[in-house]
Amino acid sequence: MRIDDLAASVKSILATDCGSTTTKAILIEYREGEYRLVARGEAPTTVEAPFDDVTVGVTNAVRELEELTGRTLLSSDGRVMSRYQISRDTDGNQELLENDLPNDGGVDLYLSTSSAGGGLQMTVAGVVKAMSAESAERAALGAGAIIIDTIAVDDGRKDYQKVERIRQLRPDMILMSGGIDGGTVTHLVELAEMLVSADPQPRLGQGMQLPVIFAGNRDAYPPVEELLRDRVALRQVENLRPVLERENLQPAREAIHELFLEHVMQQAPGYAKLSQWVSSGIMSTPNAVGKMMQAAAEQRNINVLGVDIGGATTDVFSVFGDVFNRTVSANLGMSYSMCNVLTVAGAENIKRWLPFTISDADLRNQLRNKMIRPTTIPQRKMDLAIEQAVAREALRLAFEHHKSLARGLKGVQTRRTIGEALTLSGTGETLVQMMNLQLIVGSGGVLSHAPQREQAALMMMDAYQPEGVTVLTVDSIFMMPQLGVLSTLLPAAAAQVFERDCLIYLGTCIAPIGTGREGYLCLTISMEDKSYPVEFGKLVVIPLPLGSDVEVEIKPERDYDAGEGKGRSFRSKVTGGVCGLIVDARGRPLALPNDESKRADKIREWQQALNIEA
Repeated sequence: MRIDDLAASVKSILATDCGSTTTKAILIEYREGEYRLVARGEAPTTVEAPFDDVTVGVTNAVRELEELTGRTLLSSDGRVMSRYQISRDTDGNQELLENDLPNDGGVDLYLSTSSAGGGLQMTVAGVVKAMSAESAERAALGAGAIIIDTIAVDDGRKDYQKVERIRQLRPDMILMSGGIDGGTVTHLVELAEMLVSADPQPRLGQGMQLPVIFAGNRDAYPPVEELLRDRVALRQVENLRPVLERENLQPAREAIHELFLEHVMQQAPGYAKLSQWVSSGIMSTPNAVGKMMQAAAEQRNINVLGVDIGGATTDVFSVFGDVFNRTVSANLGMSYSMCNVLTVAGAENIKRWLPFTISDADLRNQLRNKMIRPTTIPQRKMDLAIEQAVAREALRLAFEHHKSLARGLKGVQTRRTIGEALTLSGTGETLVQMMNLQLIVGSGGVLSHAPQREQAALMMMDAYQPEGVTVLTVDSIFMMPQLGVLSTLLPAAAAQVFERDCLIYLGTCIAPIGTGREGYLCLTISMEDKSYPVEFGKLVVIPLPLGSDVEVEIKPERDYDAGEGKGRSFRSKVTGGVCGLIVDARGRPLALPNDESKRADKIREWQQALNIEA
């Protein structure tokens, strides 16, 4: 069978995501002309002792699906049964193989993603920290990696300090970059000599060579290869910055993904067995989420911002125009990294989101208790309010980090000297322009499992401060990784399940830019022969049921801009949700009272406006 015939033949899909603590399995079936989620199962991940085999957790999660659906998905020896297998020949062409299945047994496709074992940990190296090293960061982050350090010739550290650092880190992979094609060779050779001195060993796989990707000046590759030959598993790809004013990130990202499967994934306990079960290659979880974000933006032709806030890290994804960016804040999370949020944000910034007053000492003790008991959930409303306050700061800080890396490149004037060009050719303005953003997708326990959907909406509004007209959504049960890997084979199926079963529409947020005096008119919303005047400083919810799409007229006052310029009225289509239509007239940037008790009163007022229980 040809690979092109896959869409017409696949009627059932099993997909798993092997997380660091939990393995999630979903079953998708083609019913009444569309693909829909049928059931979901989960089990503890078993990549560590005493099992040391990731497939045990996969089998347990799939067995729960069997119990829920009454279908036979596992063979007698505990293997997931699938009809189709997609393989690649030596030229990289895909070939579709068909397996024999027992009657009413197995599925057509079995796919999997994974972040078990700590995910993909990388070190990136470049010549200039603000140029080639930053491009390498964007390439690695976009491929789903966690960057544990960035080495650059001009990063201010002594050579011996860099050597010690590389030796201690034990990354899964290193990405080397620097120099335009035809540019510097000397500095790249210096980086290679540094690697020779460090003799880095991979985190997984004793006796294996460390994968190193060379994505720099092609003229420097021969001397670099001469130095690193037989020491590392070296692979050359196209230059990340072939010219100063253009980035070329995709070849490096593809190489990172391939090497992750070949060198890293195969060393993790049980992955060699799992790779024989799946119909296509295993994809890293963050990479798969990014694929789903890109697919959603492309299919709808919109700009998208997504976040996955976990216990240890917070990942942020954005698609603006044709540019995809992903960043990971490895020290910002809701359990293991909660005290890091306290350290970076400070107690005052966390306390400003609380509807009550609390001492710094009590706040620190609350957060420390959560950090040493990471699997606990809030028992009191006070505990929940503190966790959601921390989430706002984690989301805000991770977003600031994302905006600092999601930047365009400044143009280069060709009649300048090399020194002047290096000075001028850093990164330009951030690509994340909130007024041009149409959709925000939130995921992670604190957002997806908030007791009230209005709490998730308010957390994202406080942290991201959307501008203009923006739709707010959350991932219902965090199935985006599985849908991301599915989108690479059956994009229509992934889109249908994403829209109908994954996304929960919270509603549309209308937020004008500007500041003013409380009690004075900020804007007026006209909808279906009704007008809703909104004063500055207020949050107002206009009833608009889930599934409703209506056109509204937005009339900002002369000092406020809702998307078309100060004081300019316009009509816009808005989407309803479980929270309704939310008008955020609190101003941009959002300002809170300095007095602690007045600030707590203001937080309670905003919560009441969204019908959030105190």
